[in-house]
Amino acid sequence: RMGVFTPSGFKVFAGLGMGSAGMHLSTEMFFESVPDEFVDARLDKWQYDENARIIPIIIPRNYLNLYNFGYAQSRNLPKITEGMTSLLSIDIQIQGNGRTERYKGNIAGFSNRLNTILVPQSFMTQANERYASDAETKASRLIIEVNNPADSSIAAYFQGKKYETEDNKLDAGKTTYFLRLIVGIVLGIGLFISLLSFYLLMLSVYLLLQKNTDKLENLLLIGYSPAKVAFPYQVLTVGLNMAVLLSAVILVSVMRGFYTGVLSALFPQLEIGTIIPALIVGVWLFLGVSLINSTLIKRKVLSVWTCKG
Repeated sequence: RMGVFTPSGFKVFAGLGMGSAGMHLSTEMFFESVPDEFVDARLDKWQYDENARIIPIIIPRNYLNLYNFGYAQSRNLPKITEGMTSLLSIDIQIQGNGRTERYKGNIAGFSNRLNTILVPQSFMTQANERYASDAETKASRLIIEVNNPADSSIAAYFQGKKYETEDNKLDAGKTTYFLRLIVGIVLGIGLFISLLSFYLLMLSVYLLLQKNTDKLENLLLIGYSPAKVAFPYQVLTVGLNMAVLLSAVILVSVMRGFYTGVLSALFPQLEIGTIIPALIVGVWLFLGVSLINSTLIKRKVLSVWTCKG
């Protein structure tokens, strides 16, 4: 899919301050917009309300790093974390087409992929219609998402057309693709190992039943029903499955505590979910595997009873 960067056709002046820290910055700046589906940040605050006159803004994450480790450090100013950006007061003045109007700005998120100052597409469309001198604002850049960034024909096409990609984003896309491929391979191997473990468990129970065939026949001959004969083996398999489920839940909980902290530090905008989906999947697998095992054990005992009869 493909989208366009829509530039602002008007002048933008911004004043940024944090009252509690006694700091204030002002500058001339610019806006761009892209369709919402290309924004790599949370969109829960990415809506422009014309009545409130508050403009949501997404800036590159490296802008914040440049301020903290460059500008602020050299001038003994306080550093700003992503959580503190909600305290920032941004006064925006827009000039164009003989008009001057003031807005408030709010930093709605940070982007790792889009190296520009983003505003919602709805605001940009209204603002260009109102403040831009040109009747139609042309797109400045294109944004393209492909299914397989590692496809060599994509790079060849860009080179043939003499298109430039920003900051080697195509290489970053290849890295992301290969990471997803590796995750898929690991998931496939994990699924294969899980199926193999289920098979080995069932095979072990079958061998146990085969070893005790004479005892099973004697129990059936003295009047025990197949259901009662199969019950201890069914309890054994259900107990083993329950032990596996509890071990898996404990292991996932412990390991999750390690990697979620790292992910939160690397991607603060990433929503870390709960362990509930894993628990639901685990319970469904436990019920399904236990039901299959119990059914197969009962059928095995019935086959012994039928052959003896």
